[in-house]
Amino acid sequence: MTADRAEAYRRLIEDLAAETAAVRRRVDELSDDELLAPTPAQGWTIRDQLTHLAGFDDAAALAMSDPDAASRSFADAFAQGADPIAAVTERGRAQDPGAGRTWFHEARARFLTVAAATAPETRVPWFGPPMSAMSKVTARLMETWAHGLDISDALGEAPEATPRLRHIAHIGVGARGFAFAARGLPAPSDPIRVELAGPNGETWTWGPPDAADRVSGPALDFCLLVTQRRHRDDVDLAAVGEAATGWLAIAQAFAGPPGAGRTPGQFPRT
Repeated sequence: MTADRAEAYRRLIEDLAAETAAVRRRVDELSDDELLAPTPAQGWTIRDQLTHLAGFDDAAALAMSDPDAASRSFADAFAQGADPIAAVTERGRAQDPGAGRTWFHEARARFLTVAAATAPETRVPWFGPPMSAMSKVTARLMETWAHGLDISDALGEAPEATPRLRHIAHIGVGARGFAFAARGLPAPSDPIRVELAGPNGETWTWGPPDAADRVSGPALDFCLLVTQRRHRDDVDLAAVGEAATGWLAIAQAFAGPPGAGRTPGQFPRT
């Protein structure tokens, strides 16, 4: 492991801790009734959002600290036909709202501790393909931001743009092929240039500079789209070329089947 990679991993964990703190600022003073308020995710309350994060934090911490035990646990769940998301949701709903919030705090603290003690290149088993510890931490950051946004939306708070969005955008760009595969569609082979305006005036880029197909716009809007927290009609993203246009219509940064997303006009444009 190079010193640069170790430093990048350290900063990534710091960014996850900062995103966690942002969620805590929204939820720590909420009453039990407020924790049961509905969010834009159909059927999910603020408590459900928190316990979803908690349950998969626990699974990720186990995968890093005891990969063999985690692999057995995941295999058993699939052998029984279990739905991991439904199982975590059910466990969360069996708790008082405040206890669900505490579960999130404790599970996230465990995961951050385990992640800091794990080398970034370590292969980590998961419900899908295994990934590196660095990729797993990045995925937890993306999930934290997306579910934290559901909470913000429930509370009537505007989305916040921070430099941490770069991690989420990176996953969104890298998951382009998966977005097509999740729908049983062949992924176009055409390269795409992505140019996003960061929150501090910087430009983040992916793909060859001379690519004919291009996507551009604010990083926040791109992240809102690839996490399916805003409809394509409600984000300020420009797409040039058939491959770019088709991708943005189905983009998703998260694993699993395509989500229902949001409806046009459900939220004001950012």
